[in-house]
Formats: sequence, structure tokens, C-alpha cells
Amino acid sequence: MKKILIIDDDREICLLLRKYLTKKGFETHEALSGKEAEKWLKKQEVDLILCDFKLPDYNGLEMLEKIKIIRPAAKVIIITGYSDVRIAVEALKKGAFEYVTKPLYPDEIMLTITNALETEHKQAAPVPKKPSRPEVSKTDFISGKSLSAQKVNKHIELIAPTDMSVIILGETGTGKEYVARAIHQKSARSGAPFIAVDCGALPKDLAGSELFGHVKGAFTGALRDKKGCFELANEGTLFLDEIGNLSYENQIKLLRVLQERKVKPLGGSQERKVDVRIIVATNEDLKTVVRKGEFREDIYHRLNEFKIELSPLRERKEDIEVFALHFLKLANEQLRKNVESIDKRALKILENYTWHGNLRELKNVIKRAVLLCDGPALSKEHLPEEIIFPVEDDQPDFEILIDGEAPPSLKAVTEAAEKTAIINALKRTNNNKSKTAEVLQVDRKTLYNKLKAYNLS
Repeated sequence: MKKILIIDDDREICLLLRKYLTKKGFETHEALSGKEAEKWLKKQEVDLILCDFKLPDYNGLEMLEKIKIIRPAAKVIIITGYSDVRIAVEALKKGAFEYVTKPLYPDEIMLTITNALETEHKQAAPVPKKPSRPEVSKTDFISGKSLSAQKVNKHIELIAPTDMSVIILGETGTGKEYVARAIHQKSARSGAPFIAVDCGALPKDLAGSELFGHVKGAFTGALRDKKGCFELANEGTLFLDEIGNLSYENQIKLLRVLQERKVKPLGGSQERKVDVRIIVATNEDLKTVVRKGEFREDIYHRLNEFKIELSPLRERKEDIEVFALHFLKLANEQLRKNVESIDKRALKILENYTWHGNLRELKNVIKRAVLLCDGPALSKEHLPEEIIFPVEDDQPDFEILIDGEAPPSLKAVTEAAEKTAIINALKRTNNNKSKTAEVLQVDRKTLYNKLKAYNLS
């Protein structure tokens, strides 16, 4: 029987989750604070943890770090409100399996838990030394139709047949791992393993062992020899996500592997040859990190043989329909539904929203909408209220007037239209200046100047 720990200071939510999960055959336990959960975890094994982001003593990121130290193998699902989406995405980067948003839907919670535990099962399976060509899902990578998406696709086709190292840049949720997998699948190494490692989620005291392996007795708890990710990816591709989070000590070891193509397990005396292609990703400017002295310049230059930059979703709105329909298909398969399309009004809402979580956030919104939809098409009613701003179809027709009369010049027309656009954007974002600037596609300084000029500040 799988064991689940629920961490939430809301007793009612704890009770509802406990009753529901117990009926589903899980052994459940509750903690009303981070400290209570920490104390329980030190004494008990657990398979999965449902953790509310806002606890009375810790926030979700702090709790996640403590869980990964005490029970690194446990899957963690963060529970959050939509106002916390950007922080929840940060939690994913730090090792959470997934996040779910309130209000909680039983089917969605159950699906996420099932996926997490299935992933755990797959990771526990032994990795063959010489795997046959892996099954490649046709939905692993999908290209948009924007110019930036076409450029990325062209770069993938160009770099894949080579053995050059690649740095993939982009915000969280832009699909960096999908691009890395696409490069691997189109390369001569596609029949060998693709191993993905989130450097940001590696506990500092175990990072060396995970990357380079260890021998029996290397440290307390090392009961047997273990191969690191470099050896597991031998003859294939190793994808290091959030490479900037590697400790300085492990950066030195990584440099040696890049130079010598050999690894030395922790506690071992013998080096082992490895033939691995390295692809790394980061959501920060590595050059800046290098200048700060937090990342070795020699490693940066060895990795930077080719660079691919992924644009955020808000900068390529013409791709939103492509990805929304793709995620619709995936959600239908996962939820066993048959939603055929997204109506025009809902699609326009999706295109108008600023996706802070990028593709990952869009995927979650579509999955939730499919769960709620009982008809053939997703509509506005199936979308969360937090992403619904008034769109053109919701606005009344109007004629631009100045002092009740038609404007006398083109400049006056332009200024009137600009002022109207700013007012509408402010209403759509509840006077949030940062979001208003994003909607209008201007920087904040420009927006503030316009607000002052039109007496709107």
C-alpha cells in the first residue's frame, strides 16, 4: 500500500483528501505545519507528498528543500492558488513532480498522483547496458509556426547529426528538455540512452554521486556500487538542466570529464571511459553568472559550441493555437475524453493571456479545461477565471471622439486610440502595471511615461 503525506494547515482540506485517498487504497497521514511534517518524515518512509505552498512556518520552496534532503526519493506535488503560479513553476525547477491549483478536483488529483507513482516505478526499473532503439513518442516534440519556432526547428536539424555540445536558453516551461530530446532522437545516438538530470533538484551532498557514481563504502549509506548519470548515458546523450546550479566542486569534476572523457566514481581509484554527448539548459544568462564568478568560464566555453534560444510563449502568440490543440489531444488521451476543438472565443482568451509558466502552464490549463468539458468543444466557461481578460469580441464598438467631436488630426486619432488601449489594458489586468506593459508589449518605463502624459497615473 502506497503511503501519502498531506501537508496543509487547512484541516478541512486534509480531511477531504484523507477520505478520498483512503477510499482509493492509499495509506494517508497529515501534518498541519512544515515542522510537524519534518519531524514525521525523519521517522517514516513515504512514497508521495501533497504539500500546500502556504504553510504557517515555511513556504513551499523551503519545505521542498527539506523534503529532498530527508526523503529525496519521495515525489512531491505542490498545491497552490493561481496567484502563485510563477512560484509553483520555480518549485518544479527545484524538484517538485507537479503542481495542482485550487480548487482541487478529485479526478485531477488522482491523475497527478498516478502519474507520479508510475514515474517512480519506471525510474526504479534497471537500465539495460545496451538498450535497443527506445520507443519515441511522436508527440515528444512539436514545432510551432512562428518565425522563432521555425528557426529553432532548423537549428535542431542542423546540430543533431553532429556531436557538438549545445546550450539551450529559455524561461522555465519553454520546452528546453523537449528540444534536447529532439536533438537526441535525430542524432546517430538515438538508439542509446537519453538521460535527463535537473541540477537544481540535486541535493548538494548527493550531486557528485548522482552524476559520477560511487563505490561501495564511499560514504555512509553507500551499500553498493552505483553508476552515475555519465555512465548510464554512455554512447548516448546526457541532458543537464539548470547547469548553473552545479556546485563549484562538481563543476571541477565536470570539466575533467569534458576534457578527458573519463569519470572517477566517488571513493573509487579507477577512471572509467565514457562517450557522452552533453546538452545543457539554463533559464539564466550564463555569461552573467560567469562574470560573478559563480560558474567556471572554461566550462562555459567547452559547452558553448552551439546555442539555441527559446522565446517565451507571450512573444510568439501565433504558436498558442498549435500547442493548445496538441495539449488538447494529450489531455483527451490521459483523461479518456473526446473533446474535439477549442471555440474561437476561448482561443482568443488563450492568445491574449500572458503565459508566465509558458508551455507548462498552457498544458495544465488545457488539461483542466478538458476535465471540466462535457461537450465537443472547449469554451470560455471551461477556462480558469484568472486567465480571462476581456477580448475584442467582448468589447462594444466605439468611435474615437475628442471632446465629443471627431478628431481634427492623425496625431489626435493616434493619441486617443493609444489612451483607449491603455485604459482597456489596465481594466483587463486589474491595474497591474507590469502585466499591462506585457499585454501592450512595451517596457514599464514607456508605460509609465504614457500614463503620465495622458493623466492616467
